[in-house]
Amino acid sequence: MSLLKYTFRRLLAMIPVLFGVLTLTFIFSRMMPDDPVILLLAARGHPSASQEMIDAMRHELGLDLPLIIQYFRYLGDLFTGNWGESVVYAPTEPVYELIWNKLPVTIDLTVFTMIIASYVGIKVGVIAAKHRNKAQDTIFRGISLFGVAIPVFFLGLILQYIFAINLHWLPATGIKTGTYPSPTRVTGFYLIDALISGKIYLVTDYLIHLLLPVFCLSFITIASITRQTRSSMLDVLEQDYIRTARAKGVKEKDVIHRHALKNALIPTVTVIGFNFAGLLSGAVLTESTFNLGGIGTLYVRAVTTSDYWLLNAVVFIITIIFVSATLITDLLYAILDPRIRY
Repeated sequence: MSLLKYTFRRLLAMIPVLFGVLTLTFIFSRMMPDDPVILLLAARGHPSASQEMIDAMRHELGLDLPLIIQYFRYLGDLFTGNWGESVVYAPTEPVYELIWNKLPVTIDLTVFTMIIASYVGIKVGVIAAKHRNKAQDTIFRGISLFGVAIPVFFLGLILQYIFAINLHWLPATGIKTGTYPSPTRVTGFYLIDALISGKIYLVTDYLIHLLLPVFCLSFITIASITRQTRSSMLDVLEQDYIRTARAKGVKEKDVIHRHALKNALIPTVTVIGFNFAGLLSGAVLTESTFNLGGIGTLYVRAVTTSDYWLLNAVVFIITIIFVSATLITDLLYAILDPRIRY
C-alpha cells in the first residue's frame, strides 16, 4: 500500500475520533450550570436583562432550536472558524483572536522543550542501555524515576525558589520584563516579532524568561523518553541480528547507532509524539506556575468561568492537535523501520 493511501486511511480512521470528542463537548457544554445567553448579555452591558431580551438573544444565537439542529450548526461554526465571542474571560473579544494571541507562547514552550527533551532523553536512554546495571544505568534510572514521580508544579516552585528568589539569577514569572515594550505584532510569535523589529535585547529577555519553564518541562519529559528508550534498546540488543553484527566484528558504536537505535526508536517516537501533543495542547500547570498565559491557561479559565464559546473552540483546537500528532507519529514509523510496510 502506498504512503498516500495509508495516509488517507489513517485520516478516515481519525474522523470518528474527532467527531466523538466534538459530540461529547457539545453535550457537556449544554449541561454547564451557567446560561451562556445571560453571560453574553452581561458582557454586552445588560447584567439585569429582561426575559424578552434573553429570549431574543437565545433566538439570535439559535439556542431555541431543536438540539440536533444546534449540533449541526455547532459543527459548522467550528469548521468554518465562526467561533463567536468570549462572554466572561475577555467579554466581546472574538474567540479566534484570543486563541491566536495565546497559542504562540505555548508553541514556543513546546518546541524548545521537545528539542531538548528528545535529544537528551534518547542519548541518556542509549547510555543507560549500553551500561545495563552499572553505575551510569543506576544513576540515570534514579533520576528518571524522580522525574516521573515529581509533580511538575512542585518542580516549578522549587526552581523559582532557588533561581529566582534566592539566587536572583532568573525571572520567576512572565514572558518579558515589565518595563520592556512588546515588539510590533507581525506573526504573533514574540521571538520572531522581536527579531523582525531588530530589538535583540527583547529576544534575549524572552529566552531568559523561558529558561525555567522549559527546564521544568524538559526534566519531566526527559524522564519518560529516557525510560522508554532504555527499555526499547535493551529489547533490541538481545535480537539475533545484533549478535550477528557483533560476531562479524562491527564496531560497538556502529552496532548501537546504525543497527539498534533506529529500530528501538519506534516506541520512543510514540512517547515523543504524545508528549508533544500534550504540551502543545497546553502545559496547564507549568503555564499557571510561571504565569505564561498560554493556551493551557486559556483552557482552565474557559472551564472555570463557563465561557461557552471559548471552551468549545479550545477543545476543538486540542482535538485537532492530538489527531495530527497521532497521524504524524504513524507516518514516522516507516521512516525509522524499513520493515514496516503500508
